[in-house]
Amino acid sequence: MAASRKPPWSEGVIDSLSAVLASTEWPGLKGGEIGRLLEVVRIRDPLPQDTKRHRLSAALVNRQVDDQSSHRLLTFVVAALDPSRYISDPGRFEALQQGVNEVLSMVGIRINDQGQPTIAKQARTLDEVAELAGRLQGELTRRGVHPQVLVYCQEELLRRSVFHAVFEATKGLAERLRKISGSVLDGADLVNACFTKTDPIVRINVYRTPSEVSEHGGFANLLRGVFGTFRNPTAHAPRTEWAVSEADALDLFSMLSYLHRRLDGATVVRR
Repeated sequence: MAASRKPPWSEGVIDSLSAVLASTEWPGLKGGEIGRLLEVVRIRDPLPQDTKRHRLSAALVNRQVDDQSSHRLLTFVVAALDPSRYISDPGRFEALQQGVNEVLSMVGIRINDQGQPTIAKQARTLDEVAELAGRLQGELTRRGVHPQVLVYCQEELLRRSVFHAVFEATKGLAERLRKISGSVLDGADLVNACFTKTDPIVRINVYRTPSEVSEHGGFANLLRGVFGTFRNPTAHAPRTEWAVSEADALDLFSMLSYLHRRLDGATVVRR
């Protein structure tokens, strides 16, 4: 697409974009990376000795003034988010991608998982930016989800990666069960070891009446179902082939919250 057909971005968008890409902390680009990328996309670097953020912002603003178009700015973003640059650190790509997409939502663009720009619904307010970037964090707070659910997937929620948040949250449930029981097993084997019918290590009730024994077995089946449905697919399938919707993720987090609350009141029989 011709450069003249891409309308200019506001200075606020450029500055916010520079703040994300040139953040002084992880996952921001290093000074050398910024210099090389500017050279690759043929954008003049007017302030090479300035702070990373001001340096990048000045370069992008100047280029847009010259072109009267945001075309070359988007070219820089695409170059910066080329997935091949992050083969050894995919988490960094995801963090940059999410931060960039929050800003670009103001101009109706998002960068997909292939590192390419796509048309998106344009946000016009900060509330819309938050909504477009991801609503998981706020919705989980509203639902009063158990704190242990968030402990294990906080970073993924900040990155708004539904796929990895689901994976880490289910891993977290297994980790808590290991801490409670002292077991080193995982998945269904872990559940079987903790909730054996004859003499369970972990008990969610007093385990005396047939009704209590039945409830105990049902709880163990819930654990097995969660691991089998959510833990195993996300562990073995790329997120492009195993999609989980936001609605399904929220329902899973509610289920995990229930399981953690029952574990809060569980007793452990030490052997």
